[in-house]
Formats: sequence, C-alpha cells, structure tokens
Amino acid sequence: MSILGAGRTAREGENGTVSTESLWIAKSRILGNIRHMNNHSMTRRGFLATSTALAAGFQFGFGARSAVGQAVESGFKTRLQKSLIINKPAADDFKRLKDAGFEGVEAGVLELPDAEKCRQLADAAGMKIHSVIRGWAEFNSPDAGKYAASYATTEAALRAGQVFGAQAVLLVPCRIGGMPMPRPWEFMIDFEADTGHVTKVVNGDNAPYADYIKAHNHAVDTSREAVQRLIPLAEKTGVVIALENVWNNLWVKPAYFRQFVASFKSPWIKAYFDIGNHVKYAPPEEWILTLGDLIVKLHVKDFKLDAADPKGEGKFVNIRDGSIRWPVVRSAIDKIGYHGWLTIEGGDLSMDEHSRRLDLIIAGK
Repeated sequence: MSILGAGRTAREGENGTVSTESLWIAKSRILGNIRHMNNHSMTRRGFLATSTALAAGFQFGFGARSAVGQAVESGFKTRLQKSLIINKPAADDFKRLKDAGFEGVEAGVLELPDAEKCRQLADAAGMKIHSVIRGWAEFNSPDAGKYAASYATTEAALRAGQVFGAQAVLLVPCRIGGMPMPRPWEFMIDFEADTGHVTKVVNGDNAPYADYIKAHNHAVDTSREAVQRLIPLAEKTGVVIALENVWNNLWVKPAYFRQFVASFKSPWIKAYFDIGNHVKYAPPEEWILTLGDLIVKLHVKDFKLDAADPKGEGKFVNIRDGSIRWPVVRSAIDKIGYHGWLTIEGGDLSMDEHSRRLDLIIAGK
C-alpha cells in the first residue's frame, strides 16, 4: 500500500527513485493522519504502520539504492533526472527523448482526455510527465473576468497534472511593469515579515519607485489570496503548486521570494526555480541555497550578462554558453539535498546536444 494514500502513489522511475516533492507530499499526508487521528477511528496498529512508513521512507530516501549509482559516478549524493518541455508530447517525442537520454517531459495544460492519452504514451515508453507548465496568471488584474479565467486555467492545470501523474504545476501568479523600477544591481529590498509587503526597494530615496512598491504589494496580496484558495484542489489532486517568479518584476531577491513561498505554510506550495532567469539579480547558487528545501523543481537555461549594458541586462543563450558557473550551481543543488528533475527550457540545440550538456552539468563540470 502506498504511504501517499488517497489513491495516489509515488510513481517510481526506471531508476527506482521517488522525487523530492513526492516525499513532501507523503510526509504531509502522513502527518495529517497523525494529527487528526483523534477525529477519525485510527487504530493503534494503523498509527504504528503510518509512523513506521514515515520513519523508514525518510531515513532511506525511498530511492537510496538507485541514487547511490549516480553518486558514485559523479561524486554527488543527489540524483538528478533529465527533462525537456513539450506541450503535447506524442509517441515519437517520447521515443526521441528516451533515445537522447532523457527520462521525462514537462507538458502543457491539456484537456483531460488528451492528458490521459499522453500519460498512456509516456507509460508505454517508460517515461514520465513529471510537471505541467501553466505559466503566467493574472491574479492581480482589476478585470474580474481576467482573474476568473486565470483561476480556471490554474484549476485545469492541476486536474491535468493529476491525470498525467505529474508532481507539480508551474505557476507564475502575476506580473507588473510599466513604471520606474530600480536597475538589477540597485535592488536593496526590505519587507515586512508578516505581510510580505515591500517597505523599500533601494537605499536612499524610494519616492521614484512609489508606484512600483504599490503595485508590488498589491500583487503580493492578490497572489496570496488566489494561491491560498487553490490549496484544497492541489491537495485533492495530489499535485504541488510550484511558484515561479520569472521575469515578472516581483520577488527579485532570494530571501524575499523564500518569504512569499514559505508564508503559505503548506506542503502543497513550493518553489519552481529557473536557474537562468535571475542571474542579473543574484547568482543562481545564492537563490538555490536560500530557497533550499522549498525547491520542488528546477528549470535549466543560461543567461549571458552584458557588462557594457547600463541597464544590467544580457541575453539568453544555450546552456553552458552563458554567465552561470555550472559546477558551483551543481554543488549548491547537492548541498540542499535536491533529488529531482532538471528541465531544459529554450535553446536551439539538438536534443542529443542538450542531453550531452545536461550530463556535464549533472556531473558538476
């Protein structure tokens, strides 16, 4: 019997591992059973079985035997799996992915019959659809129709994720812009620990950024409200809501983003960190070490900073062609104990070359 309960199992890959987010889900459900045992007729035997499963699973990591092989080869203790993004993967996609050395895919928000068909194709190929890329929502929109549509799409993503057998849905709650904002290196954010409201964004005079601060705090409030409402569906579907702050001018510093994600105090709300998206604000290893155990998924892309650009910008490039120090990033991933998926986003390399470069990153090179 699966310790995840409620009809959901921790799907093991061919390597026999169960990813980090599945462990969080298992832990939350088991602890929930223990907390509520006085309200339900849980027997002493059931309590002991649950407690034993929790202890054993987290002592041995559910996939410890399989992780050892990669650890011996790479010198790292964490096992990472390789993935690409394909909105609606077909049988040929799974074959090409597997032939290139990938183990899974991140899919889009599909109608449930299409999601079921993709799940069947993945299973037949020995692959996994591990995540759903829902993308940008508009939870801060003053237009009630846009808010409602964003909310409905996110619900659909969670339901599709359940059918896929996915572990998480990537969600960017909203974005802001169109007003004066600090340049990347100027950000010095102070925020209230209880509300998450920004009190300053730069040292010195913050008056030029008053509109930005106002929009930011409004986005924090509306995003928190919407995401909080989604938690019951996330629990029902067994799919984690993985928050990402990609190019939306929000939560641009690691400690601040951690505060927002952690503020939900829920195992169903975690962070989806994109290694290449925030190089201009702070090194990715700093983001990884700060977010730590909140990270449930990682996107892999690269960004090349332009030292001559007065705005502190740059451009996206193929992985290993940019400013990211991949050996340092790999060590940070290992330090936080992240076992899970690395999903390449973007790039114009062949599938084989993407796979080769990702192997180098996994090996810490």
